[in-house]
Amino acid sequence: MEESIKNETAGLESGGEGFARLMEQALLLKPVDIRTYSPLVLAYIGDAVYELFIRTRVINRGSMQVNKMHKKSASLVKAETQAGMIKALMEELDEEEMAVYKRGRNARSFTAAKHAAMIDYRMATGFEALVGYLYLQGRYERLLGLIHDGLERIGEFT
Repeated sequence: MEESIKNETAGLESGGEGFARLMEQALLLKPVDIRTYSPLVLAYIGDAVYELFIRTRVINRGSMQVNKMHKKSASLVKAETQAGMIKALMEELDEEEMAVYKRGRNARSFTAAKHAAMIDYRMATGFEALVGYLYLQGRYERLLGLIHDGLERIGEFT
């Protein structure tokens, strides 16, 4: 397994395909047709993926108190911010991505928005479903491009 990991990590620089294969091997992942996942399952994984990307960006901005990092991360992963990002990205989405977003937005969740307006919460769920969908498809370049563009458009790269 260790030799396999070395071979796979060499492919990380080439678009993440090596990372995806490494993850499949290490976690013993089975092939799954992601179109069978509900939009809430896509949002579930998308929430975690988006938060990991945001936390990575926050810690990359330099050492600071963990509480400050948490506050910055929280401000970027809250429903209101995600809703603003998806609004700013609408024109950039292709037909398939828009369909995934709308399925997520329209999904009926058993959890309620705790600190957000319901419209922002629903839009954020759609955004997270799209993030999860692109992540599970291995479309990392597209996913990171959308996150970059969304953050830029809401003024987070100033």
